[in-house]
Amino acid sequence: MSRPPRVVHKRRETITALPLYYSGHLLKKHSKDTDFKKYYGELRGCSLFLYKDDTQDTYTEKLDLDQLKSMESDSPYQKKEPTVFTLSLSTEKVQLKMDSADTGEVWRGFILTVVKKELPSKLQLMPGQVLQLKEVLAQEIKRKSPSSRPPLPPRPGFLSGPPSKDKLSSEIAECFFDVTRKEAEKMLEENPECGSIILRPSTMPNNYALTLRQVSSSGPVMKNYRVTQTNAGFVIELETPVTVSSLKDVLKYFIEKTEYRLCPFIPSQPYDTLIEASPAPKCLNTTSRPPKPLPKAQVSPMLRSQTKEKILPNKPDEGEYVIPDDPSDSSLNLAQLDDELRRALKQRRENIYVSTDEKVSPYETKLNGKTTM
Repeated sequence: MSRPPRVVHKRRETITALPLYYSGHLLKKHSKDTDFKKYYGELRGCSLFLYKDDTQDTYTEKLDLDQLKSMESDSPYQKKEPTVFTLSLSTEKVQLKMDSADTGEVWRGFILTVVKKELPSKLQLMPGQVLQLKEVLAQEIKRKSPSSRPPLPPRPGFLSGPPSKDKLSSEIAECFFDVTRKEAEKMLEENPECGSIILRPSTMPNNYALTLRQVSSSGPVMKNYRVTQTNAGFVIELETPVTVSSLKDVLKYFIEKTEYRLCPFIPSQPYDTLIEASPAPKCLNTTSRPPKPLPKAQVSPMLRSQTKEKILPNKPDEGEYVIPDDPSDSSLNLAQLDDELRRALKQRRENIYVSTDEKVSPYETKLNGKTTM
C-alpha cells in the first residue's frame, strides 16, 4: 500500500534535513552508462536527490551541486522536444533529460539559482516561475549565511569536544561487523549466547543496517532495520522515523525499546586452562659450578726499627706488598718464635748498657771527685 504524498515528503525532509525547492520526473545517465534511467528528482538545498519513484522514502542517489562547474544544453531550445543537460561536476559528468524544453528550462533555472546564488539571465519562464526563483534564492541565501547570534564564549577545557570518527568507530566496534544480511542472521542464529544485535553496512553507500534476533511466542525471529546517515544525524527507518546523534544512540534506542531484552553481539573469546613451564634459554647453564677460590689479602708493609732490621734483614722494598705467613705452616712452630723473641730482648738490653757507659752524667762526676773532659 502506497503512503500519502504528504507522509512521503515529510519522511524525506526528516532524512535529508534540507528544504524542498523543486521536484519532478526526469531521466539520468552517467558518462559511463549507455542508457538513461528514470528517476523522481527533488532539489533540496544545493543537492539533487534521486528516487526510484515518487513513493520511495530513501533516496537512491545524491548529486552534490556545490561541485557544479557548468550546466550546458546539448540541443537548442525547442518547445515540444525533450531537453538534455550535461552537468560537469568536479569528479564526473552527468546528463539529465527532461520530457520537454519548458520542464528543462524550469530545472535549469532552479539549479543555477541555488548554485550561483543569483537569478540566471535569459530565462524563458513565466512571471510566476520567476517569483518562485526569487523566493528560493532568498531562502537559500538565508540558509547559507552565518548566524546573526553573538559568538558563544570559549568552551571550557574540561569539556570534551564532539566525538571524532575514530572515537565513534571505537564505540560501535564491539557489535559492528562487515557482513551481509544473511551472514549476520547466521551469526545470531548459531551463537545466541553472544548477543542479539549486529550493526552492519547497508547496501546503500554511507548507510547502515541493524539485524537483530528477537524471541517471540512462536520462536526466534530475525528482523532487519535500515539506518540512514544524514547531516542531522542517523535516522532509524521506522513507521515514524527516529533521528539520533550517533550510532551508539541507535543501539541504545533499540535496547531501551525492547526493555533491555536485547544486547549487542559480542563474540566469546577462548581462554587457556593449562600452565606450562617455559624451557630454559640455551645460553644459560642450569648445572651447579664449584665456587671460585677467594684471593689472598694483600697487606701494606710495616715500618720497623733498626733493631728489627738487624734481626729481620729481609726487608721488602718500599711500595711492595708482603703476604703474611700462613699460621698453619708447620715449619714455624711456637718454640722458634720464643727463641727469636728471647734473642731480640737480650740484644736490646746490651745496646742500652753500652749507650749508658759511654755517657756519664754530671752528678756521677762530682761524686767520684773526677773531672772528665
